[in-house]
Formats: sequence, C-alpha cells, structure tokens
Amino acid sequence: MQTEVLTGSCQCGSVQYTVHGTPHRLNVCHCRDCQCQSGSAFGMSLVIDPEAFQLDAGELKTFVVTADSGRKKTCAFCPDCGVRIYNRTSALMSVKAGTLGNTEDLSPDGHYWTISKQAWVDLPADVPHHEKT
Repeated sequence: MQTEVLTGSCQCGSVQYTVHGTPHRLNVCHCRDCQCQSGSAFGMSLVIDPEAFQLDAGELKTFVVTADSGRKKTCAFCPDCGVRIYNRTSALMSVKAGTLGNTEDLSPDGHYWTISKQAWVDLPADVPHHEKT
C-alpha cells in the first residue's frame, strides 16, 4: 500500500477529504461496534497518522464511545447522510475505507476481534487473525 494521496467522501458528497502519506495498515474489524456501524459483518479501517487527514469540504459531527478494547474513540460522520468518515483514538486515526474514492488497491493487513465475527464469514489463511486487538 504505497499511496501518497488518497481522496474520499461521504455518500452524499458534502464531506470530502484527502489523506496524505502512506497509511499504516488496513484493518478488518469484526467487533459488534463495527458490525453495527457498517450495517454488515465487519468494518474496514485504514489506519493513518491524524496529521495526514485533511478535511477539504463540508463539516463533521462527532460523538465519543468506549471501544471493546476499553479505549475511548471519537467517531466523525457527515451530518447530512450519516456516513462515518473516521474514528480517532489518542494516538491514531482510522478512515473508513469504504469512503475512499478508489478502493481497488486495498488489501487487508489483518482481521481483528474475530471472537465476535459472524459464523458464516470465512477468514483468509494468508492474512493474520486476532481474536481481540
């Protein structure tokens, strides 16, 4: 994943952003929070340094939750369409990968919180799995 500039937006397009630099990794998380937030079996998060994120258009609303790990995370979303754009802890930020304009080159670096994955999800053998983080 050697990308210098990534762009993305919410579903309605009112929030637009740019990520500068190389992301740390792409996580696939199977925790109940990510399942609820995505409305699916898991969530995908591109882990970046917070200073790599640039909001180009629109405004974000936020709320704070306590993750299964016990960490507090700030969740930012578009106030118009409700699409989550990122989560942020004290150290890192994770952009919701589905909001990126181009997802063709993305490949997960690991599956997390597999202890709560849906029974029908088959995990690939060539990607690390973690029951928790």
